[in-house]
Amino acid sequence: MSAISTFRLSLAEDLEFWTAHGITNAGVSVAKLEKHGWDDGTARVVDAVARGLNVVDLIGLGPFHLADPARWDRQRERIVRSIATAAAVGAPAIVFTTGPFAPLTWEEAADALEEALAPVLPEARAHGIEFVIEHTNSLRVDVGFVHTLHDAIDLARRLDVRVCMELNACWAERALAATIAGGVDRIGLVQVSDFRVGTVASSQRLVPGDGDVPLARILSTLVAAGYGGVFELELIGDAIIEEGYDVAVPRAVAALDALLRDAGA
Repeated sequence: MSAISTFRLSLAEDLEFWTAHGITNAGVSVAKLEKHGWDDGTARVVDAVARGLNVVDLIGLGPFHLADPARWDRQRERIVRSIATAAAVGAPAIVFTTGPFAPLTWEEAADALEEALAPVLPEARAHGIEFVIEHTNSLRVDVGFVHTLHDAIDLARRLDVRVCMELNACWAERALAATIAGGVDRIGLVQVSDFRVGTVASSQRLVPGDGDVPLARILSTLVAAGYGGVFELELIGDAIIEEGYDVAVPRAVAALDALLRDAGA
């Protein structure tokens, strides 16, 4: 369960929420850690880990502004701090979006991202922590320039990192099954939510089963291709808020659990 799913809760409230609902595998929000205070926030998560929480990733790292190298050092400092926290809480991965790139071309943005990450990737690898690129909906050029799973896998191979497969952004992608089969070795995380056809905003997601995404088919394709990693719920949008976290989140956990069992995961 990604902490993005309970977007309006603080870090402390997330920890209480996960305990109350029996959620033992979670992705911790970097933004919430920052808002709470890095040191105390990390200590709280470490304590939760001692009591049974498994932190699968740190998420929401925030993007580089790829056309403005003068801003890269500040983001690198944030990454280094995230690496230290991930190591402290036992998180094996840090998930990030690539960053806005205008007026660069796609190829120039890829070059810039490689340059921006070069000083920090060795630090992550030294701690055994994977960097995971999340591709984004094409409406969200404010947070990323990689909008297909196919392109994300190509870029991940170039950078020797892994990919967060965001189902809400790639479910309608051409030749998706072939992309999964050919790139499953680079997929390090699969984010799951649903979407209703006719929705015109990128951040209006639904509990699995409430929308039109062929989740059963896609999850079965992933399992058949040999994916054995984490499936992470990331629920955002008005429907989740209106239903309430206390109802929507447990319902989503149960729905995804059933889907994965049917897929043979």
